[in-house]
Amino acid sequence: MQRGVAGGGGLLVSASGLAAFAARDASASTPPDGDLAYLRLLIAAELLAVDFHGKALSSRRLEHAAQTVSRQIRADENAHYAQLAGLVTAAGGTPTTAGDIDFSYPKGSFRSQASILRLAGRLEHFMVSTYVGAIESLETPALRLAAGQIVANEAQHEGALSALRGRPVIGKPFALALPIGAASDALDQFES
Repeated sequence: MQRGVAGGGGLLVSASGLAAFAARDASASTPPDGDLAYLRLLIAAELLAVDFHGKALSSRRLEHAAQTVSRQIRADENAHYAQLAGLVTAAGGTPTTAGDIDFSYPKGSFRSQASILRLAGRLEHFMVSTYVGAIESLETPALRLAAGQIVANEAQHEGALSALRGRPVIGKPFALALPIGAASDALDQFES
């Protein structure tokens, strides 16, 4: 069997192994309703971040270093969105897209680099707290793994934005876990 796997040949699997694989695959593609609710919330949060950084970049208020960070964050958020949207699709749902939500921002959000970075920092703190809350609540292991991988990247974003603002790069030793209701309320502030 080792030679067959290493050589790209066929893999022998017992009937009980196939049954276990099929059961695991089916349960992974049909998460409970609470997990799906979190997925929808996380997708909306990722769309907010993509929208925000698009507007920040088009404002032409960011200096080179801030532009570079904002572009990287936007690319990462797009990758996060794609991962989460794929999970919703695999569960038989239709993921929300950028065209489904109109975002709005407080007056003056894009007036200067300082105002952009201040709101970007707030949004990243929200993202980290929302993902930590999701990890606490998600039942599906594959979804917890995806949320854990994404929150690690969101924390990098938060640190990079803090550095640009001249603030401490390392925050508190334990991130806030924002419950789904509080995260949804915070997200509602940016939806028109």
